[in-house]
Amino acid sequence: MSVQTEDRQVNLTDNKTDDVVRLPRRTIDRILIAFGIIAAVVCVVAGSLLTWGANFSNDYVHDELASQNIFFPERAELETEGRGDLVKYAGVQVTTGQHAEAYASYIDGHLQEVAGGKTYSEIDDRGAAAKVTAAKEAGADETEIAELQATADQLKGQRDTLFKGETLRGLLLSSFAWSTIGGIAGIAAMVAFAAAAVMAALTVAGVVHLRRTTV
Repeated sequence: MSVQTEDRQVNLTDNKTDDVVRLPRRTIDRILIAFGIIAAVVCVVAGSLLTWGANFSNDYVHDELASQNIFFPERAELETEGRGDLVKYAGVQVTTGQHAEAYASYIDGHLQEVAGGKTYSEIDDRGAAAKVTAAKEAGADETEIAELQATADQLKGQRDTLFKGETLRGLLLSSFAWSTIGGIAGIAAMVAFAAAAVMAALTVAGVVHLRRTTV
């Protein structure tokens, strides 16, 4: 007795279905146009806010500096002090961040000469005053007390000068910092408006393409 077998081919792909999502070209265009409009509006709003910030910063710095009536020395004085780097500002009123930075440099040059480069926090005028008090209590002679008092007065004068100078210098550098921030905001505003223009152009191109597309 013989047994016969029959080979049957099974198509494994019979149960598979191809799920294809077809997105019409016009739908894609509409999505891209909507995105372009939103992006352009966002860029315009960002550019407007950045422009406002830049103008506010520049106006604030100008008004505050102008109210102080600070002027650079004349050319001859600057040259005598060895500040040839500031000659271009000779006689100019400090009204911009750039002016403020330059004048802060001018002040720093003078501060370096007050106490051999020390800052006001490094001047021990209180210690000198304490020595005067201690000498008086110890019954020191008038000459010694006078010398100690002269030293204390000198140190106090140096400390006061350095404190005022460093304070003014710090305020000027703060104005320069705000002016720099305003300048950066202005540049960012131009970039935002440029991006808005590009997105607007692309959106218009998308609208034209949408009208020409039928599917």
